[in-house]
Amino acid sequence: MHLDPDVSNSVKILIVGHFGVGKTTLIGSISEIEPLQTEEEITEASEGFDDLSGTPNKTTTTVAMDFGRLTLNDTLVLYLFGTPGQERFKEMWEALSRGALGALVLVDPTRLHESFAILDLVERFGLTYTIGVNHFEGATKYPLEEVREALNLAPETPIVHCDVRDRTSSARSLITLVQHLMSILG
Repeated sequence: MHLDPDVSNSVKILIVGHFGVGKTTLIGSISEIEPLQTEEEITEASEGFDDLSGTPNKTTTTVAMDFGRLTLNDTLVLYLFGTPGQERFKEMWEALSRGALGALVLVDPTRLHESFAILDLVERFGLTYTIGVNHFEGATKYPLEEVREALNLAPETPIVHCDVRDRTSSARSLITLVQHLMSILG
């Protein structure tokens, strides 16, 4: 990714992950504009579709996308698109992935098995990605190399701890993705 210092560059980034991993929260914590959120109440219609066992207090879900913006410097603006995490919304991925330069994949280390379908989609759409291991209150903070091994990630795939509620932590995760993109794209 070559950035012209005399020109404003805008980059489309996807924030992806399984249901209830913190995509909407990350965009809300970092966006410099009021984020667009398509959150709806979880209803009985989602029974049998959405596994709430890992997120018993979750009452809403993203049904289309989330959107936010983050200006990193005078020449680089990130447009953040959060995808729905449920299998039934995967058709949204094709539209949202068009024009995206990369993806921050959020994972919950206590529900890593739910991340494999997301990683498959990211790879299917040819997106460069980094992993943000979201830290949930009261949960064990697993070593990153254990998470890397459990997800069977390539050694060159960046992986960082992240607390999506914290603006600085969210920014660090996105900066890691941008640095990775710049190292790959030149």
